[in-house]
Amino acid sequence: MTRLNAEQLSSIIGDIYDCVLDPDGWVSVLNRITQTTNSAYTTIALASTQDSHGRFAAHSTWDAEQMRVLQVEYGFHDIPGLMPAVVGDLDTPLTTLSCLSEAELRTTRFYRDWAGPQGLREGCIVKFVDTSDRFGLLGTTIYADRDVISGEEQRFLALLAPHLRRAALIGDLLDQARVMAHFYRETLGALSTAIVFTDAEGGLLYANASAERMLSAEAPILSRNSVLQPQNPGMAGALLTAIAAASNADVTLGARGIGLPISAPGEAPAVAYVLPLTAGTARAAFRPARAAVFVSTTISATPIPEAVLITLFDLTPAEARVLLTIGSGAGAAATARALGIGENTLKTHLNRIYAKTGTSRQPDLVKLIADIGAPLTVSGLDTPARLLEDGAAG
Repeated sequence: MTRLNAEQLSSIIGDIYDCVLDPDGWVSVLNRITQTTNSAYTTIALASTQDSHGRFAAHSTWDAEQMRVLQVEYGFHDIPGLMPAVVGDLDTPLTTLSCLSEAELRTTRFYRDWAGPQGLREGCIVKFVDTSDRFGLLGTTIYADRDVISGEEQRFLALLAPHLRRAALIGDLLDQARVMAHFYRETLGALSTAIVFTDAEGGLLYANASAERMLSAEAPILSRNSVLQPQNPGMAGALLTAIAAASNADVTLGARGIGLPISAPGEAPAVAYVLPLTAGTARAAFRPARAAVFVSTTISATPIPEAVLITLFDLTPAEARVLLTIGSGAGAAATARALGIGENTLKTHLNRIYAKTGTSRQPDLVKLIADIGAPLTVSGLDTPARLLEDGAAG
């Protein structure tokens, strides 16, 4: 893998965010990821949970006809290692050769007819979006004449995942509108998505018409002393922390400010996405604002509960599952049984959860989940992993 300094890494992440305003930039971003990971090509895809074939949103420079064949002739179950990544944890890269041996890989139709003839070896896939109706995947594939995908390369992809998630989801809210600097107020004002620009402390600088209506109704966002606040008081700190982080540097933002549940418990679900407006990028056209907050009331945009907890508290997927189960009122023994883990493992997870959430007892975790409210309490929404598993079984 090409060694990256902090400035180069920040530049790649900045380019990812610029794709919110200019989706044509994805090819350039994916080419940079390909070069950094010493790969043959890189793809980014958003797929419906109801479809057995994904569609690339973009891919780095590669044979266009071969990419067409890959999408048309090979489904999720035909590509080795793809389904485990689809049903696996968010932001957790998975390599092909961690799922099957190289000898087994070479016997597959995918390798014999597609990958092998092009001189390719294995891939690495990370799931960066997981909502009720779709999921997003970033994948790199390497040449056959190099070593297997390294742990460092996997960590690099994991680091990019939350930034890709923010860019993809905010891009959806813009409905692919091209926002140009010289008429951004007219463009943003006409969008149905609520958008607020703030300074580094959350001070309100601009709100489009949709956001103004929400601020007037004080739901799901409101203004207190000209500072943006969520209707859910339990999320006020998380929102302002995300805005402050966004104002400093792209690379430090991580998963903060992605799908924050900002509506009050019992109200219609609403989530917020925070986009950094970094100097020296296309997004700098919106300065002096330091962050843009997008508000969505679309149910399909609501992340799965585990993803919300990962975002809020920097939990691992396993820790998020423990918090969600304990927070629902289950005892320690019942939680261990439900998650298939030992009591010592549960205790380790709980100690880390207490440290990350600033709590000390299981009742505190129950209250924490209750305070967050929607979307953690929304029922009837299966995760994409379960939907795909059900479809495969059918």
